[in-house]
Amino acid sequence: MAKTKGRGVLQAKDGKIAITVNINGREQAWAVAPGEYLLDALRREGYKGVKRGCDNGDCGTCTVLLDGKPVLACMMFAAQAHRRRLLTIEGLGDPNHPHPIQEAFVEAGAVQCGFCIPGMVLVTKALLDQNPDPDEPAVRRALDGNLCRCTGYVKQVEAALLAAKRLKASQGGN
Repeated sequence: MAKTKGRGVLQAKDGKIAITVNINGREQAWAVAPGEYLLDALRREGYKGVKRGCDNGDCGTCTVLLDGKPVLACMMFAAQAHRRRLLTIEGLGDPNHPHPIQEAFVEAGAVQCGFCIPGMVLVTKALLDQNPDPDEPAVRRALDGNLCRCTGYVKQVEAALLAAKRLKASQGGN
């Protein structure tokens, strides 16, 4: 039996726990194993944009947004997502209709090999949702938990600031 804070008591039946998750705006019913990590459940369900990095919560590569806040999918049990909202990179945009944050990362040359980028883009989204006009130190603090093996972090910081500027302009700001 697993308790989820304010979301009822979950019980395993035949070795699985039935959960409901709102993922990328759509309700889905999943059967997850007790102790199964969210990262494994997401990848099994086809959300391959969520990357497996260190499996220790150190690199940020598996970052998804849970109720709008960044979480490390490799450190969270899938059952903890019951009756909550998840956003993966697949829910933000696609190659034909990229989100302005994704466009900014490409234009700033911040994507490199792309492995760490989904986590960085989602962290940037969470930051800009909370603070639409961040300064460079705020962007650096937000990206602090996401490691990139290809490059430094200058281009990712520039991309986040560019995305902030464009989103603000699209909403009638300066």
